Parts: sequence; structure tokens; C-alpha cells
Amino acid sequence: MKNPLSPPDPTRPIRPLPNFIFMSRWLQLPLYLGLILAQGVYVFHFWVELVDLIGAAMGNQAALQHVLDAVSIAGTVRPTKLTESTIMLVVLGLIDVVMISNLLIMVIVGGYETFVSRMNLESHPDQPEWLSHVNASVLKVKLATAIIGISSIHLLKTFINASSYDAKTLLAQTGIHITFLISALAIAACDRLMAPANHTNTNESH
Repeated sequence: MKNPLSPPDPTRPIRPLPNFIFMSRWLQLPLYLGLILAQGVYVFHFWVELVDLIGAAMGNQAALQHVLDAVSIAGTVRPTKLTESTIMLVVLGLIDVVMISNLLIMVIVGGYETFVSRMNLESHPDQPEWLSHVNASVLKVKLATAIIGISSIHLLKTFINASSYDAKTLLAQTGIHITFLISALAIAACDRLMAPANHTNTNESH
């Protein structure tokens, strides 16, 4: 009698229905390709903002107007020249674009590796360190951490222009950022609680 706990035969072909269901994971491929296109849009936006900042620093009035349009807040006094605060806001905006781009890379590469197909990058010299042990749980923690970083940049931009916001807006943005922090801690705590159980199950299987 065959032992029900014995490992499945790797040479046994997959039945048509399970194989069809498993192949449905490739429906996610257009989603990741779309995120790659979104990454291209962010790269273009980054260079447009950077060129405007350099042009404004060199006295180009059209570039200066674009920069001021990007950082000015409706209903407040508009600056008339490139100031230290304006430069800082533009640079923070560029950092924000980079961090969102990093988030996209984690979703594209980590999501494809986890949910679609292996990339077999073990021998590649540029393989990300985190990709060697990526799974759905690790990906969630890293995404939560990236979101906190993006939220921190937005909060810093708000505090630089704190005089242009009312107390209610400042408290609301701070509360949202704290919510992100608590959510990330909760995800990490759940991951830590589940890790010993997974490790125990792995040892029992051996």
C-alpha cells in the first residue's frame, strides 16, 4: 500500500486541469510589463525635473517658472527666485521619484520571482542580495519599509513648508505616517511569529 505521506513522484505528469490552473500565473506577466513602462515614465519625469532645476540654477527663466510651479502651494505667496528651500523641495521630489522607482523594482523583480517564474539569477554578479531569499512574506516587509521611506519624504516636504499648512493638515499627515510605521511593525511581527512555525514544519518534514 502506498504511503500517503510519501513525496510525489517528480516524473509523474501534471493533470490537465491543475496544469491549466498553474499556467494561469502567466496572466500576471502583462501587469509586470506595465510596471516596467511606469518605471520608464518615472525615469523621464526625473530627468525633466533635474534639467529644470539645473536650468533654473543657471538663470533660465522658463526653467525657474517650471520649478516654482512644481513646489508652490496654492493660496500661498509664490517665491520669485530659486531659494535654498525651493532647491531642497525639488531635491526631495527627486529622491521621492528614486524611492518609488526602487519600490517598483522590488515589486517587478520580487513579484515575478515569487508568483510567476524563477529567474535563475544565482550566478549573476548583479543579483540583489534580498532576491536570494525572497518570498511573499519577505516581499511584504520590504514593501512596507519602502512605503515608510516614501511617506517620510512627503512628511519632510510638508514640514519644510509647515507655515503654508494648517495644524489639522500637519497632524493628519503625521498620523498617516505613524499608521504606516505601525503597519510595518505589525507585518514584521507577524512574519517573526510565523518563521519559527515554518522552521519547525521544515524540520519535521526531514
